[in-house]
Amino acid sequence: MERENQFIGQSGAFLDAVERTSRAAPMRRPVLVIGERGTGKELIAERLHRLSTRWDEPLVTMNCAALPETLIEAELFGHEAGAFTGATKQRAGRFEEADKGTLFLDELGTLSMGAQERLLRAVEYGEVTRIGSSRPIRVDVRIVAATNEDLPAKAERGEFRADLLDRLSFEVITLPPLRVREGDIGVLADYFGRRMGAELGWEAWPGFAEHVAEELENHQWPGNVRELRNVVERAVYRWDDWGNPIGHVQFDPFESPWKPVSLAAPKQNTEAGVLTAASPQAPAADIDAVDDLRSAVDAHERTILEHALGKHRWNQRQTAKALGLSYDQLRHAIKKHGLMEESD
Repeated sequence: MERENQFIGQSGAFLDAVERTSRAAPMRRPVLVIGERGTGKELIAERLHRLSTRWDEPLVTMNCAALPETLIEAELFGHEAGAFTGATKQRAGRFEEADKGTLFLDELGTLSMGAQERLLRAVEYGEVTRIGSSRPIRVDVRIVAATNEDLPAKAERGEFRADLLDRLSFEVITLPPLRVREGDIGVLADYFGRRMGAELGWEAWPGFAEHVAEELENHQWPGNVRELRNVVERAVYRWDDWGNPIGHVQFDPFESPWKPVSLAAPKQNTEAGVLTAASPQAPAADIDAVDDLRSAVDAHERTILEHALGKHRWNQRQTAKALGLSYDQLRHAIKKHGLMEESD
């Protein structure tokens, strides 16, 4: 499993998870990796393998959610020729492929109860039996499993085998979501941006405009690092002027005034194209913290102006049209908020 992503971050929560991974890597015991989508569970699995004594043996990956339930056991344990319809020849399973190495089971929580029972036997006794065979095969495999589900809660509801959970949870590494990794959003955005700029042949890295950097910090990142990478790379490749800081970022690639009606999002509180507090790209300040209404309104107006100007590459006539303003009104607003230098 070759990964081009790297471990990048400086927050305490992130570094704690990496340090725990490094300590667990030399052990032969199973490791369970918990985390939201996009937090880097595959990277943790790769680190556990590369820092172990099995580093030169196979690292085999299986996404348990990517296969229909009827094929999962055949993929894991293999099958003999004629074992079921379509099994025209003998095939080794993932356990045999990972012998003496590491088997990474992603989306573990989606395994059927039947597959869980056979997996438990494989973990306990180091033996697997191909479907259609009665002869067990000895395997030496280290299990690393990952999920974004609450497996203890599933076990209490009878939806996941508690004995299997006990066997796989010698060490549990829980990855922090990006929104709580203090200081890491800017570091990651800069890394992904520089890399994309180099790919596009930019001669220098202009960085992000101040209002864009603030938007990145304020976004909740439900897709975590994977979402951040997509957002940053999209913003860089759409930006034509690498001589100036990137002035616009789009979090939702599906957002468009021309998207089909069936896909349109519920109507938001917008007027003449102006972003409001309901928009995810113009986050509202904490209302309870406002002690100066005029200053708060001015700050919000400036944020809207900066966002709209960046979106339209500082084309003032297009920006004025998008905001429902006359050209003179927009010029007045730019001057009022001291944006003339950037505009020029």
